[in-house]
Amino acid sequence: MNFLRGVMGGQPAGPQPTGAETIHKLCDRVASSTLLEDRRDAVRALKSLSKKYRGEVGTQAMEHLIHILQTDRSDSEIIGYALDTLYNIISNDGEEEEQDESEDGASSGPGKQSSKPVSEESSHKQSDDLGTQFTEIFIKDQENVTLLLSLLEEFDFHVRWPGVKLLTALLKNQCPQVQGVILVSPMGVSRLMDLLADSREVIRNDGLLLLQQLTKGNAAIQKIVAFENAFERLLDIITEEGNSDGGIVVEDCLLLLQHLLKNNSSNQNFFKEGSYIQRMKPWFEVGDDNSGWSAQKVTNLHLMLQLVRVMVSPVNSPGATSSCQKSMYQCGLLQQLCTILMATGVPADILTETINTVSEVIRGSQVNQDYFASVNAPSNPPRPAIVVLLMSMVNERQPFVLRCAVLYCFQCFLYKNQKGQGEIVATLLPSTIDANSISAGQLLCGGLFSTDSLSNWCAAVALAHALQDNLTQKEQLLRVQLATSLGNPPVSLLQQCTNILSQGSKVQTRVGLLMLLCTWISNCPIAVTHFLHNQANIPFLTGQISENLGEDERLVQGLCALLLGICIYYNDNSLENYTKEKLKQLIEKRIGKENFVEKLGFVNKHELYSRAAQKPQPTFSSPEQMLFDHEFTKLVKELEVVITKTVHKSSEEEKKEEEVKKTLEQHDSIVTQYKELIREQDTQINELKEQVSSLKAQNEQMQATAAQQLSQIQQHKDQYNVLKLKLGKDSQQLGAPAEGTHVNGLQSEELGRLREEVDDLRKQQDLLQAQLSEKDALIDSLKSGAASPMEGSSGSSAENSVDLLKELEALRSQVQSQAAEISQLQAQRQELLKRVESPSEQAKSSSESRVGLEQQLATANSTVAILQNEKAKLQQEVAESKKEQDDLLMLLADQDQKILYLKSRLKELGESIEDEDDLDARDQLEDEDEDDDDDEEEEDADED
Repeated sequence: MNFLRGVMGGQPAGPQPTGAETIHKLCDRVASSTLLEDRRDAVRALKSLSKKYRGEVGTQAMEHLIHILQTDRSDSEIIGYALDTLYNIISNDGEEEEQDESEDGASSGPGKQSSKPVSEESSHKQSDDLGTQFTEIFIKDQENVTLLLSLLEEFDFHVRWPGVKLLTALLKNQCPQVQGVILVSPMGVSRLMDLLADSREVIRNDGLLLLQQLTKGNAAIQKIVAFENAFERLLDIITEEGNSDGGIVVEDCLLLLQHLLKNNSSNQNFFKEGSYIQRMKPWFEVGDDNSGWSAQKVTNLHLMLQLVRVMVSPVNSPGATSSCQKSMYQCGLLQQLCTILMATGVPADILTETINTVSEVIRGSQVNQDYFASVNAPSNPPRPAIVVLLMSMVNERQPFVLRCAVLYCFQCFLYKNQKGQGEIVATLLPSTIDANSISAGQLLCGGLFSTDSLSNWCAAVALAHALQDNLTQKEQLLRVQLATSLGNPPVSLLQQCTNILSQGSKVQTRVGLLMLLCTWISNCPIAVTHFLHNQANIPFLTGQISENLGEDERLVQGLCALLLGICIYYNDNSLENYTKEKLKQLIEKRIGKENFVEKLGFVNKHELYSRAAQKPQPTFSSPEQMLFDHEFTKLVKELEVVITKTVHKSSEEEKKEEEVKKTLEQHDSIVTQYKELIREQDTQINELKEQVSSLKAQNEQMQATAAQQLSQIQQHKDQYNVLKLKLGKDSQQLGAPAEGTHVNGLQSEELGRLREEVDDLRKQQDLLQAQLSEKDALIDSLKSGAASPMEGSSGSSAENSVDLLKELEALRSQVQSQAAEISQLQAQRQELLKRVESPSEQAKSSSESRVGLEQQLATANSTVAILQNEKAKLQQEVAESKKEQDDLLMLLADQDQKILYLKSRLKELGESIEDEDDLDARDQLEDEDEDDDDDEEEEDADED
């Protein structure tokens, strides 16, 4: 302890030990002391020396400090000292050193001030190297990082806070290595996420800085942090701190959100699906009084706008971007951004970033683009926001970055928006020009022909985007006429562009006009014809290409070669002087094919070409670098190869290609027809599938309903049987009165059933009586019909008729017997009705009468069934009898004809024939005999 007092306290007389010696003795005391207090004092002394003697403490004490962390975890004070000491030797924060150096410099005199910057730079570099070396030593054993993560679970402030700072310093010095250790450590990231829930703001804020370093460039850790509910916690912190009016904590949260979302499609989708985009809207609720923006508020709002752009960046997948754009419109975020866009008093850098953000929110989204077209600026009279922005773009007094942002906004508004393209071009047409108001077309023409080369370039590029991939608007723009001066006839916009091009203006202006012309006439044969119709255009282009100009003019030569190549490739040979073949011959004679291809290659070899091709947003450090547009680089890449092939091809090859093209077009038309047929069939199949699915659903529903009804019926049957058994037992127990009660209890149900059965029997009886009457009428008709044709027939036919009549009489007797049975059934029915109508008598012998009734009903039912069967048989026999009678009549008719024929023959032969009177008398005697026989049979039948 005396030794420690000497080190920490006053200085005794005698030679003082050096810093290295003191640190060595302290390390020995930490390693060998058995008392916790002695070790704690030694570690405290090392902490106080670690800033001044950083190298010595790191070299000698690191191993002992790590041992303290492992063995003395029960004492939070010594753990805190050890962590602070490790942080001092590992961290590259040079504030204390700079302060010491400034104090030393102030006390060293003016002669040493000149070497101060050099010494500061070298010392800072040495400090960084020293921190990196100590970090490598510490993380060489991965268990040290795992030990540090376990210490962060301690709630004690003196342990958790220095542990957070130490881990942050390790990540700053060796980020990938430490990330790898934390990633494989069990629950490593989850322990760090708990820091955001700490109630102590110091630990929470330093935890934000730790997570910023942890999530840098590591997609796996970013996903884990996101799924640990990081978005919810960070957005809550931003809301608690006051959104954009918050302090640096809001800035740290926004930076961490950017690390989690940028270039991470999984986290972006999770952010959108979690409805966190809706929570971004309150960030941009700026009040009416926009004066006095603090620097922190500007920083926060700038980061918030960048976070919105991360979600809708053009480098994201189109599906994800479109989904986020839709969500931003539905939740009102786009409307809020447009409010800031049109507000007054907004700082220039915030306004510029807001324009860029709105640009990417509406890019390629038809709904968002339509909304943006409807936004008006709060002016008198109100003007569309697009017009106000274009006024800033063509105004050379506006800041350069603002003009670039407006151009990007206009490009995004027209991207895949044919409706918007048509509206812009319509403002240039003579029929829609309004002299009392400023339109977008007027501003573009004014910028195209102004004296400012940057305005020329921006207007040309903006107008080219109004024609991008839109053949209709390219043809419509040919109608635009410009009045050059008083007394001169108007000229077309196409002609005016070529006139300015030939006047030799600045390179930036000519490049912009050439990009406009190339975009305009590409894939538009009518525009090519208009361009070639001017006799001065082709000589100008060939002259520009063939000349040997300086380095600055090479780009112009390349663009002229591209324009001439487009005139060849999209030429429809409507002008005799400028057909494809003649233009190629012109190139071969005046320029040379190889020279032409070489000049054409100047475009994509330019250093600014590759920079413009990287992303759609125009980002240039100075106005002089604005030469290429992103969409134009795509056009160059598409046309360069085909133009080169076209120039080198002969006329015969072109003819063959045209024939092949025609054949392919025919095949394409056939394929298109089949595709349409297949689509129709697919539509029909889908409709049939839907019908089948609906029918299946209905069938399943009906089956379910039927099953349910069957189950209900079965339940009712079971209940009925249970009640029946229960009532039977009660009747046995209670005797005759109980039986009477049982009958009376079931009286309504049984009587109803019996009445229904009696009604059925009554209906069947009426039906049978009607059938019997019909049969009687039929028998009478048969008898009368059978007697008349038998007159004058032979003896054998009369005998057959008698047999038939006997059969009919037998049928009649059978029917009468059935009628007797039916009358018996009627008597039984009357008896049943009497029994049903006298429930008091049934109550005397309920069980026996019920059984008897049931047996009688069963007998009646069976009798009715038998009668029905017999009735059917009788109907069949009557039908057969009728058929036999018809056959008999036919035979009798034939026999009559034969008899007449034979009589006539006998008369011709002179034979004697009986007179008709004798025959009539004999027939009358036979009839009387038959009548007597019939009377006897009827008397016998009556006796029976």
